[in-house]
Amino acid sequence: MVNDYNYFLILMMKDYINTLEIEFMRYADEVNASAQKKYLKNQFEFFGIKTPQRREIQKAFLHKDYLPPKLELATILKECWQKPQREFQHFALDLSYKYLKQIEFNDIALFEYLILNKSWWDTVDGVAPKLVAEYFKKFPEQRDMYIDKWISSGNIWLQRTCLIFQLFYKDELDTKLLAYVIEQLLGTKEFFINKAIGWILRQYSRTNPQWVLEYVDKTALDPLSRREAIRLMR
Repeated sequence: MVNDYNYFLILMMKDYINTLEIEFMRYADEVNASAQKKYLKNQFEFFGIKTPQRREIQKAFLHKDYLPPKLELATILKECWQKPQREFQHFALDLSYKYLKQIEFNDIALFEYLILNKSWWDTVDGVAPKLVAEYFKKFPEQRDMYIDKWISSGNIWLQRTCLIFQLFYKDELDTKLLAYVIEQLLGTKEFFINKAIGWILRQYSRTNPQWVLEYVDKTALDPLSRREAIRLMR
């Protein structure tokens, strides 16, 4: 009986993704695809579907009555991640947000996979401040261990995640942790890290501008980080 059920789920998942692919192909646009590919440094293929249209196509696949079981989410996300067209990865993120209230202890391994594979800002910035953010709220005992692991990994996308997972925390943002993460990364010439430092500080300045100003004044930030951090205040 268990094997029959598993076989049914496999068929259902294949049909779910194959049907989505057929819909994406119907709206493919080579001109748009070329521009989108160029925008992301020719790293990924595209169908050429612009974001508003993609979201319209996705609506039926994200309807609560047709969502796959949470048990199958990791398999579906990974299958979408292995597809060459970037629209699949963007769809996978939108699908994952439907399960934010069902995040489980072991899901951190899945989120790490999404960060480390086909890595670029457009997907990492979808994983960090939503999936990872919600995970650390639910399992705070895991936070410091993963932050230290990711910072010391040398991987810029894991490091960027450490910076921006608190992006929408507002009053819940842990300033001590943020300062610790930034200070571990000071001196880097990596654009995506320095940009993220400025981004998280600028975002937090909407909530606590005094803390941000004081922190910026006393910290040897990269000029890019400093400019971004104070853009809303000076």
